[in-house]
Amino acid sequence: MSSLLKISVSLCLFFLQFAASGEIPYGIPAGAAEAGMAYACVTKDGFGSSFHNQALLAFNNSFSFGTTYMDRFGISELSTRTAALIIPAGKASVAAGYSGFGYRDYRRDAAAIACGMKLAGKIAAGVQADYFTVRTYGEYNNSSYITFEAGVIIIPSDRTRIGIHVFNPVPNSLRKEKLPSSVTTGAGIILSKDLFAGAEVSISTGKKMELCTGCEYEVMKDLRLRTGFATGNNSFCFGTGYRFRAACLDIGFATHDRLGVTSSLTLIINIK
Repeated sequence: MSSLLKISVSLCLFFLQFAASGEIPYGIPAGAAEAGMAYACVTKDGFGSSFHNQALLAFNNSFSFGTTYMDRFGISELSTRTAALIIPAGKASVAAGYSGFGYRDYRRDAAAIACGMKLAGKIAAGVQADYFTVRTYGEYNNSSYITFEAGVIIIPSDRTRIGIHVFNPVPNSLRKEKLPSSVTTGAGIILSKDLFAGAEVSISTGKKMELCTGCEYEVMKDLRLRTGFATGNNSFCFGTGYRFRAACLDIGFATHDRLGVTSSLTLIINIK
């Protein structure tokens, strides 16, 4: 009876997290700054954004390390812990990340290696290799997946960007178990030196099309306010970030129309 209870709880947690996240339940989650903008970050420079569109790694010019803790609805079993590293390498930047979700009887881990670089003209591109493992209660309930994702940034002008990102563009006919896929297209505009706004559309396997919009405003030096909206779960988002010398602390909140609030906290260290 105890075993059946553990299996049932694990399955409930998986599907609750899938429905609550508003994202494909795989990969390296973006940071608190991106959460505060409803994850409308496919064209926006940023540490977490670089794992939503690897082409953004091309604009990184500092050694960076970051860690994020995401608390879904105050339920510890649904929390996600993330650590990532970005290293500039000449005309390109390379990155590595790890993410862990769940608890003892249901756990999902993700590891990634990525690279982004500027190409000819005003175009940048990036690619990332992903390795996922899922462990559930029982001796034979473990599985693993390998896939990749890639992104492109096009810069029509100094103030505008267009971004495209694909996740798992591999036919499921080549796999023993199915893995969801997604395509995201977005645009970003710098309205002033202090204000950025972005919007994007995502299509994922088995889900309706989702629209995300967000903006970031630097109200004073090193202090930024963020807000956004995502149609997936009618999610209103907001957050703030403060930079002190080499350190940056971001806090983000995302609401769910039925389940409550997800909060995120990110600490980033940048070394020029």
